[in-house]
Amino acid sequence: MRITRWHPILLSVFVTVSYLAQAQNNNIVIGHIDSISSKILNEKRKIWVHIPDSDQNGVYAKRRYPVVYLLDGTSHFSSVVGMIDQLSTVNGNTICPEMIVVGIPNTNRQRDLTPTPGGGMIPSAADSTRRKNSGGGETFTAFIEHELIPYIDSLYPTEPYRVFIGHSLGGLLVINTLIHHSNLFNAYVAIDPSMWWADQKLLNTAKQVIASQQYGGKALFLGIANTMESAMDTLRVQADTSGATRHIRSILALNRLLKINRQTGLRYQGKYYDLEDHSSVPLITAYDALHFIFDAYTLKLTDQDYEEDNTQLADKLTTHFTTASRQLGYPVKPPESLVNELGQYMVSQKKFKKAESLFKLNVANYPASFNAYDAYGDYFVAKKDTMSAIANFQKSLSLKETPATRKKLRALLGRTTPEPTRKN
Repeated sequence: MRITRWHPILLSVFVTVSYLAQAQNNNIVIGHIDSISSKILNEKRKIWVHIPDSDQNGVYAKRRYPVVYLLDGTSHFSSVVGMIDQLSTVNGNTICPEMIVVGIPNTNRQRDLTPTPGGGMIPSAADSTRRKNSGGGETFTAFIEHELIPYIDSLYPTEPYRVFIGHSLGGLLVINTLIHHSNLFNAYVAIDPSMWWADQKLLNTAKQVIASQQYGGKALFLGIANTMESAMDTLRVQADTSGATRHIRSILALNRLLKINRQTGLRYQGKYYDLEDHSSVPLITAYDALHFIFDAYTLKLTDQDYEEDNTQLADKLTTHFTTASRQLGYPVKPPESLVNELGQYMVSQKKFKKAESLFKLNVANYPASFNAYDAYGDYFVAKKDTMSAIANFQKSLSLKETPATRKKLRALLGRTTPEPTRKN
């Protein structure tokens, strides 16, 4: 979360340990390997899966998460998982939501990531072999659409928001998917895509069809690496005709095409990275893409939000995440943990109107959360409203039996003997 100064409430957030990596048997674990038997591809495919684990103790309500589908999974999985963790939780960040990451390792990269048969950027004797071993991108997309996504949705706590990230040939497949299967993902990240492939066939297709298509609600971020000789720049290279510059010329042509066709409704940003080459550009592109895609998600709190004792902070949270919901296309609630931290801080400052509005917000948004009612009960204890505190502790215990809440309830009821244990 962006702030103008260090507020005391945030200190507890900032020092919270990130649970991106779980310590298991002295190993650092950021995900696990799953697999799916594909009838479409006629092979068993491994997938690498990361599920956010910011609440190891199970205090907060069960959550669901957007999903990133990541091509070339073995190359980019650790960096993307770490980046999303950093931008979603570490130091109180809300640049993007926590997300499930599904890395897709390769078995036959050239076959799966190329939508049409093709050869090298510069013709060579190996081109005939390349053509025979390429062009399976549509089949691979069918695997993702009809087998992988349903499999992930059936086993993991997913939200209906999907991001597709690919680099090089993977970026080529990302653009092909946007053009021919735009509803498959909500956001697309093409990192230095190989638009030169098959004599720029996909680029030529884009020139023919993009202007007449509608991409309302979709987002695309295009990262462009500096693959030119030092004597070149992005203006001079467009007049060049050599095979050595065909890669960047093709991407720059795509960038121009997307910029002039704003009527399609596509939320688009292209960015050129002068200091990055084809190999180094994925990291910074993914970073910038997350900022761009989730620009409505980022929450900025100011000094004023902490001052007067009123309901405006709760109202601000509601308004902010309603706006984020509209942009992302699915209901996005203020994170329970964030609202709870803010509410507890307001109680400590005796700003009870502000605190109550925050606890009410959590109860309304997370009615199945035992912790939301427990925290609301603590608020009423601070207010010396015993009956309301008892009611909220009882509600919390009806959702989940916890020793701490039971102890607080007994203290309020003045009981010295154990109560019968309630079953959930």
